[in-house]
Amino acid sequence: MDKIFVETMYFGIVLSLLSYWIAVQIRKKFPYPLFNPLLMSALISIAVLSFFHIDFDTYNQGAQMITFLLTPSTVCLAVPLYKQSQILMKHLDAILLSLLSGCLAGMLSITVLCLLFNASNTLLFSLLPKSITTAIAIGVSELIGGNSTMTVGIVIITGIFGAMIAKTVCHIFKINHPVAIGLALGNSAHAIGTAKAIEFGEIEGAMSSLSIVIAGIFTVVFAPLIASLF
Repeated sequence: MDKIFVETMYFGIVLSLLSYWIAVQIRKKFPYPLFNPLLMSALISIAVLSFFHIDFDTYNQGAQMITFLLTPSTVCLAVPLYKQSQILMKHLDAILLSLLSGCLAGMLSITVLCLLFNASNTLLFSLLPKSITTAIAIGVSELIGGNSTMTVGIVIITGIFGAMIAKTVCHIFKINHPVAIGLALGNSAHAIGTAKAIEFGEIEGAMSSLSIVIAGIFTVVFAPLIASLF
């Protein structure tokens, strides 16, 4: 089966887009957090690869085209941020303080849990950058001695989970301010959370995209400091 698809370099991108389209159609019929399009599309792709015994490298030949577009698409998030620059300057102190608190809370909670469960240092170092975008998380993980492959997996899981529970959490805790929603999603669920924040509104999307950058900087600074204690 692999030989058939090796000759078709577009197989990966077609499967990815088709899986996502199917996931979106499912979400329209079942508008519940569990049916998150990213999660569903990932499961559909995995099911297809497993059923037909297709090697991941074969699939990735075409899928890497989508990966290549990840950085340019992230840069595009600067557009809504520029449009909302007045709101950014108005809430600058609160934004910086909340992002710093969120980053530290995330890393310290991971550290405490790893200590409680007697996890290895490698696991701890791999989990520390879980709430920042993949490109930065890989670099941080490798810098402090983590497993970059494990880091990528946990970053994706974190983003999908954050996007799934976003509306429910905001409803339960009555979080209505657009700046607060955007910062929370970007700081906890990075790029996937930002995609969800854009569904809330333009201000939420702008604040979430800002969170990706600042949270990444804070993590680059503090993750090595925490890792040095071990």
